[in-house]
Amino acid sequence: MTTRNIDRLLNIMARLRDPEEGCPWDVEQTSKSIARYTVEEAYEVADAIERDDRAAMREELGDLLLQVVFHARMAEEEKSFDFEDVAGEIADKLVRRHPHVFDKENHSPGVGLRDSWESQKADERAKKAAEVGADASVLDDVPVGFPALSRAEKLQKRAARVGFDWPTIVPVIEKIEEELEELKTEIRENAPSERIADEMGDVLFSCVNLARHLKIDPEFALRGTNAKFETRFRHVESSLRDDQVELDTVTINEYEIRWQAAKIDKV
Repeated sequence: MTTRNIDRLLNIMARLRDPEEGCPWDVEQTSKSIARYTVEEAYEVADAIERDDRAAMREELGDLLLQVVFHARMAEEEKSFDFEDVAGEIADKLVRRHPHVFDKENHSPGVGLRDSWESQKADERAKKAAEVGADASVLDDVPVGFPALSRAEKLQKRAARVGFDWPTIVPVIEKIEEELEELKTEIRENAPSERIADEMGDVLFSCVNLARHLKIDPEFALRGTNAKFETRFRHVESSLRDDQVELDTVTINEYEIRWQAAKIDKV
């Protein structure tokens, strides 16, 4: 009988974590020590998807799965949960959140899929809060480890569901202008860096809110701008090399001329 690859992977991880015959590096790791790798692997999956590279996507998904297996193995060693529990948890959650698929007899056709999904998540947040004797919040379970732009958008969406939101886009734009003026004031008054950083954060948060109202993913938008900046700056570098000009001798005005030329060339 052929061993399934997932079972093979679980066995390999158990071997690597063996205190006597395993890999010293793998043995000394903890969930906290590898947490950053988990985040990195998720980004590499997203990068492969964005590049539409199926071979890279398969490889990166494997790297991300390794992180899940790694964390689950360490939890199994401390007898808190194992990989089977992880798989069972998400399987149960998917069934619970899709009553229109798995519980059609008791699901009302008049209930929208998104409303049903959000209702299920709200119930889960309330249950988790009750287990620790706390009051549930619509902002519960928005991971602190999210990229800041994504977390800002998530927090805003949660608050908007209970009516904490501008009804039109005009006050959203006005809020950006207001926050920008406050930032300029702090800069003019040579305020401490902490206060300037605070105002800068308010500007960014307000910009994320505008993106949300425009139904634009701020993380996606910024990635696109990053890519555009990189392409254009490389074009500027190339033009300077062609003219045999050293980068450290170029003035900002010369850079601007070449930057505008890159824009004209549709770079």
